Amino acid sequence: MREPEEAVAVEGSGMRALSVGDFMTRELVTIQESDDLALAEQMLRLGQIRHLPVVRAAKLVGLITSRDLLRSAASRPAKTTLAHEVMTREPTTARPTTSLVHAARVMLASKFGCLPVCEEDGTLVGIITEADFVRFAADVVQDLDLVAEAIGSQNRA
Repeated sequence: MREPEEAVAVEGSGMRALSVGDFMTRELVTIQESDDLALAEQMLRLGQIRHLPVVRAAKLVGLITSRDLLRSAASRPAKTTLAHEVMTREPTTARPTTSLVHAARVMLASKFGCLPVCEEDGTLVGIITEADFVRFAADVVQDLDLVAEAIGSQNRA
């Protein structure tokens, strides 16, 4: 498991920077190394997700994406191919305390759709995805629109 280098961000005002732990998805759908790809496909489809952490005793050991399944479909039968055969080993991860801006920059620079979130000992505790960032951006834009509307109505008065 690789962690991106990260700068600790603490503002002088006593406010802490937003962290991955504030926005990550905690309700995880995972798969074991010994599970077959047919199960992985079902889990991705039923959960309407694109990233599936692979765990061993609650520790992250890999990651399977919907793209991994598409790539392997042409050459491997899903019912007899095991997760460990196609998973990305040692995926880049974040900690719950990783700053949100740092995680976003790592995902953008590396073109990752997600970062699994692990404690220092490798225990998987969450995942942060592009969808989490889009949801956050939508909330921020909505708040900015409300502020702009309030300022506009104040100027008209």
